[in-house]
Amino acid sequence: MNKSTLAMAVAVGVLTQQASAAGFIEDSKATLGLRNFYINTDYRDGAGANKNEEWGQGFDLRFISGYTQGTVGFGIDAIGLLGVKLDSGGGTNGATATSYGGTVFPSKSNGEAVDDFSSLGLTAKAKVSQTELKLGTLQPKNPVIVTNDGRLLPQTWQGGQITSGDIKDLTLVGGQIEAVKGRNSSNNEQMSISGANTRGTKFRDSNKFIYAGGDYKITKDLTAQYYYGNLEEFYKQHFLGLVHNWAIGPGVLKSDFRYFNSSDDGANGHDPLYFTTGNYNAPNGKGKVDNNLYSGLFLYTVAGHTFGGGYQVSNGSSDFPWLNQGDGSSNYTITDAQIQKFGRAGERTWQARYSYDFAKVGVPGLTAGLVYLHGDNIDTVNAKGGEAANGASEWERDLSVAYVVQEGPLKNLGLAWKNATWRTDLPSTRSQDENRLIVSYSIPLL
Repeated sequence: MNKSTLAMAVAVGVLTQQASAAGFIEDSKATLGLRNFYINTDYRDGAGANKNEEWGQGFDLRFISGYTQGTVGFGIDAIGLLGVKLDSGGGTNGATATSYGGTVFPSKSNGEAVDDFSSLGLTAKAKVSQTELKLGTLQPKNPVIVTNDGRLLPQTWQGGQITSGDIKDLTLVGGQIEAVKGRNSSNNEQMSISGANTRGTKFRDSNKFIYAGGDYKITKDLTAQYYYGNLEEFYKQHFLGLVHNWAIGPGVLKSDFRYFNSSDDGANGHDPLYFTTGNYNAPNGKGKVDNNLYSGLFLYTVAGHTFGGGYQVSNGSSDFPWLNQGDGSSNYTITDAQIQKFGRAGERTWQARYSYDFAKVGVPGLTAGLVYLHGDNIDTVNAKGGEAANGASEWERDLSVAYVVQEGPLKNLGLAWKNATWRTDLPSTRSQDENRLIVSYSIPLL
């Protein structure tokens, strides 16, 4: 019996005896989230399928308990996920011989999308004062590990995490992850990075990712961050961040500075099967992790308008690394866009963005946003180690419009349209157009 299973059994035993204790039931919440999700990706050039297209209905049932009374409070959380296929026919689900599944759904051995997929996650928890321990299913979000929720169902992780807010103005967090369930999967698997995550005989992974860090409020408007992450056999990563809010005239200027230092760990330093992607003087354009990423993002908000701009530099001989099994993932860079990440080795990226909250003109719940990113200075090598691209570039434009009903019988009903265009002159790479239509609804059950 592993540690997580043992801890879960102990917690369930305690809860069986104390479930009637004040707080456990009274503070419990249950919700059913519904998400109808359609995605269409149109490939503009190159060989292969012209598009990927899938449509499904997702169900996200969550139970969050309160805590039993006493110096140490105990509780348990649960998450049940179900995805039902509505349309994925005609060979448009995006599955290939080496992929885990399609764009939204897992696939059968013949490449067809499954009719449905589901999973159940349980989390035991204990709390002393403002310190909380969780074991089981987690959805962490911090600079070195980010849960992806960009498809029908969200990504989940298996492991343990402790969070503490007992020291004034300081929030500390630490944890260890042993497995991950992708957004188009019912199964937990081990973790990997780009370059080593090719499905098939060359797939390399790890069952240990540790992380720790904290946020410290220096003043009410200035927060400093430090985090560390280590995916065993792949990479070590340090993060420094500084976020400042400054009232200027009628609005507020938010400054967000981020720095990542990433280096190799274990087998990644010498075994080609563990290498990551990037610009190398080596076959296949792969090598050990070696990246420094700097960025700054500035957002000025006034009267419902938010104007922003940012710049990011990715130095070193590898692309920026993050937990990436090849089935959809997110990272904590300012350039994690709808289609691309803009963290290639040597890449320089600037961005401009604008959003508006229509509540300022009497339409609460309606928002719209536009982001444009342009990256250049990308160098790549071919399979023989020769130069494939010198100073290549890419750009992406993301447009989003969303509305959430604020009152009446359809309160909490959400409608969203996300459109993205990505173009590049990188060799052997296909430009894309993408549309997502999302209808969501949350029903409180408890």
